[in-house]
Amino acid sequence: MQGRGHFPQRLAGVLAVTLVWVFVAQATMADTIIYSREDENGVVCFTNVPTTRGFETYMVFRDIMSRAADPAQRAEIIEIAKHYSRVYGMDERLIQAVIEVESGYDVNAVSSAGAEGLMQIMPGTQRDLGVTNSFDPDENIEAGVRYLQTMIDRFGTVELGLAAYNAGPSNVERYGGIPPFDETQQYVRKVLSRYQSM
Repeated sequence: MQGRGHFPQRLAGVLAVTLVWVFVAQATMADTIIYSREDENGVVCFTNVPTTRGFETYMVFRDIMSRAADPAQRAEIIEIAKHYSRVYGMDERLIQAVIEVESGYDVNAVSSAGAEGLMQIMPGTQRDLGVTNSFDPDENIEAGVRYLQTMIDRFGTVELGLAAYNAGPSNVERYGGIPPFDETQQYVRKVLSRYQSM
């Protein structure tokens, strides 16, 4: 029977696409990142919350699908992130995790709320930080790392710093911890999960 040997591959492709859209449909955040990895048996696994090492970004969804950076641009972004991580005494893996969750390395990303650039900085925060071009990778990452470092120092833990970065420091103060917002709680989990799997 011709074509029989190709059926599992076609089925796997259909299942992969189906699983991706299941993850997207369940997401309540403005962005959804799907990760994939191939296990020792050659089976490709998909998840939106990687819990082990070896997962790579498979697809990024925002209000529209994000334009993924090419390998050279991504490498340049990572080097900028490493530089400012050293400048502000931050773990470079945490900064890379924030960039990946926030924008999927899309320099031109704009959220439905108006957050801009690689680290998705809101216009008001940009003004406070002295940002003049939020789509410039160097300027955006410097400001984002500086702001996150300030939030972590202010609230004492990475978790609360991430919550303040996402929801604003006033909300962390109001609720005395991570605010009870689905988006913020998912955001903190996603960043920490990605950070711990790097």
